[in-house]
Amino acid sequence: MSSLAPSRPGLQRRQISSSSFADAFESARSNLAKFDHNSDDDDDDIVSPGLSLADSLTEEESADTPPSPITPATHPGTPRLDPDVADDFAFAFDIDGVLIRGGQPIPEAIEAMKVLNGENEFGISVPYIFLTNGGGKFETERCRDLSRQLEIEVSPGQFICGHTPMKQYASHYNNVLVVGGEGEKCRNVAESYGFRNVITPGDILKANAATAPFRKLTDSELNSSRDLLEGGTKKLSDIVIDAVFVFADSRDWASDLQIILDIAQSKGGRLETRSETFEEGPPIYFSHSDVLWSAAHEHVRLGMGALRRIVETVFAETSGGKQLKTHAFGKPQLSTFQFATRLLQQWRAEHHGLVESAPPRTVYFVGDTPESDICGTNLMDEKTRDSEWYSILVKTGVYQEGTVPKHMPRKLVGNVLDAVNHGIQREMARRSRALDTTSAGALSHGLSHLTPNFDLDIDDQS
Repeated sequence: MSSLAPSRPGLQRRQISSSSFADAFESARSNLAKFDHNSDDDDDDIVSPGLSLADSLTEEESADTPPSPITPATHPGTPRLDPDVADDFAFAFDIDGVLIRGGQPIPEAIEAMKVLNGENEFGISVPYIFLTNGGGKFETERCRDLSRQLEIEVSPGQFICGHTPMKQYASHYNNVLVVGGEGEKCRNVAESYGFRNVITPGDILKANAATAPFRKLTDSELNSSRDLLEGGTKKLSDIVIDAVFVFADSRDWASDLQIILDIAQSKGGRLETRSETFEEGPPIYFSHSDVLWSAAHEHVRLGMGALRRIVETVFAETSGGKQLKTHAFGKPQLSTFQFATRLLQQWRAEHHGLVESAPPRTVYFVGDTPESDICGTNLMDEKTRDSEWYSILVKTGVYQEGTVPKHMPRKLVGNVLDAVNHGIQREMARRSRALDTTSAGALSHGLSHLTPNFDLDIDDQS
């Protein structure tokens, strides 16, 4: 693996004359001759040169398939533009099924990151962030993993996982049950967020093994679980759970389901009590609601959204038909995309030097799950006036080729490299049309010999 790329210093906006810009842009634009500038071609797939539209890959296939070539950064006879940063469009990516599958990078993902970081025919770098429903570990740890997998440097400043927004609730609740993840990782993450008294299912099972009769804690789990019956607490019913947070996918659905239901049907969250009305339980939050996700297996696997539905269904079955309302963060919730918008603006300012720029005109969101990625992106696009959220669905994850997505993307492509190339080419086509319009207007007024006096770089044309 190559060494990680160093942090890129903030870039300053350049001012060049319109004539030098026009000459450079016209050369780069010649590479777009094969594309129809009068249409977005949103109904057709654009295949990256040298790439096929790959179906979902198993872990073994991903490991054995060499990375496909990409369009060279320059073509013979085409002068390379000075590196610059795109200030009016950006990308946001889901991770599992788009960039990573079964812990291994999807072959085209590494090349896609290179294109975004400036290795493209236009010589521009494009800001991007990662927005995943996954979690279960510190954001910094997940960024280290992603950096190693994609051979780039990924900063927590450009990363959102499913439980990141839960941080805002740390001061609202005293005792919380945190569910999911490996070992004590989610407890540690919750405490780093500022949650004061974090209890896990393991703590409850350690205090009363009969809570889940078929679940036996290992010696390691016993040692890491905390003793709830100490410090003056004589019985579990002295403890009140103020809220339940499912941070990551459950590692033991049966026992976690039992404990969540016990608390949901308790008297105000008091452990080992049962409500007579089944309407007194504390709020329950899930970090996302994806029923399916793309893992190493050739078929998609059940995710946290499936557990959420089971909790609600079994609650109704065991409470005489009472309905349990749980809450979810992550995609497709609009608040998650709004959070991503703020993060993207901050990242563009701090990392790319775009301090005074307006929000990007277009954000290209690349995902593999129609029910979360595409649904959320389309909803954000409907609700946002100042910018366009453009949904791109890839065929390397949850979506199965040949089926009709429940939520239709603006563009369907084979893989993440196709998605990146499509977005950049679409933006360059827009600039080409804008330049043609500007030139035609100047000619019509007999002013073609003059140089307009305004800031120009490759990203100022819209």
